[in-house]
Amino acid sequence: MTNVYRHGNKVFNLYKKLPICAMTAGMGSIGTAPIHALAKDFRRALKDSDSPYYIDCKAYTIEDVAIKARAFLFEEKYAALPDPLPAPHSLEFWVGGCSSATHSHELWKIAIVNGNCDPPERLCGEGETGLFVGGQPSPIYRLLRGFDESIEEPLLRAGVPPADLPQLLQVMAQHTEVQLLHPAMPIQDAIELVDFLVGMTKSYYRFLPGADTVGGETDIAVVTRHEQFKWVKRKHYYPSALNLMETDHV
Repeated sequence: MTNVYRHGNKVFNLYKKLPICAMTAGMGSIGTAPIHALAKDFRRALKDSDSPYYIDCKAYTIEDVAIKARAFLFEEKYAALPDPLPAPHSLEFWVGGCSSATHSHELWKIAIVNGNCDPPERLCGEGETGLFVGGQPSPIYRLLRGFDESIEEPLLRAGVPPADLPQLLQVMAQHTEVQLLHPAMPIQDAIELVDFLVGMTKSYYRFLPGADTVGGETDIAVVTRHEQFKWVKRKHYYPSALNLMETDHV
């Protein structure tokens, strides 16, 4: 039996006072270690000059941080599990931000799927803009693209040859996909767009029969080369009024 918890931490500042962030979806732990704790361990290792994961805060790349994150999560933690995890299982870990020597943003994804983990994949960089979804993407795909992957089976049953299916889906998306994101969108509008999409996803799974696999409070952070990492919305497991000196825990 698997529990669905509503208070998991999914967004992290990987290096405080630097524009480096991470986000996770999928498995909530590797063995008995929760992902949020592992992210904090990795953050500490990035600052430790004796650690193989150390980075120079004045000379680093987001790609290097992503490579080190894969080594930490997969090679050190996942591979050390005493028993293989039963399939299917997956963990997605995104690393994004700005490298020290550039003014543009980058986004990299690490995916552990049933015991396999390819090198980090660059999703965008050099000024590119995109909307990337993980975990439970179906509601957002249905809204923005007009359909999700569940459409493939009925199309095949209707007689579409498997070899023609990718091209057909591409043509369909060209006529049904809507663009809500723009490269020049103000930060506040981007924040509100993300909040809307997450809220819509939570409502979708709330009313869908079965467990609420997406829920709880939403954490939102913004990373820019000017303001670095900034929290916009976040939850605390402790009352702020009783912890006046504490300002950051994720």
